[in-house]
Amino acid sequence: MPTKKSTEKLKAVLPSGKKDSNFFEQVYDVARQIPRGRVTSYGAIAVFLGTKMSARMVGWAMNGAHTLKDIPAHRVVNRNGMLSGKMHFATPTRMEELLKKEKIKVVDDTIVDFEKKFWNPAIELTI
Repeated sequence: MPTKKSTEKLKAVLPSGKKDSNFFEQVYDVARQIPRGRVTSYGAIAVFLGTKMSARMVGWAMNGAHTLKDIPAHRVVNRNGMLSGKMHFATPTRMEELLKKEKIKVVDDTIVDFEKKFWNPAIELTI
């Protein structure tokens, strides 16, 4: 069983290398770096942050981010390229509209050529 001192150390250094940051802030830091015209997935962000099993928590973070102007929440989709977070935007079509402005084609709530548009933070970013 870890001692109190060892668990305090673990909490102080997070996967992003930042200190004293919460998980949602780390998610937002990654999302801000997704280039225009590209998308990533909740799971890819979770893997990058060293929390492979927390894709749903990334989703929760993104649910609240659609109103934050500096976070491109529309660029984060599910692992199949589906706009699974679209209901959290101002209108049911807003996420798709934002993607189309960036030349990302969407058909039936799914990104066309998802593999080509996919941005993997584990490859593109370094910690």
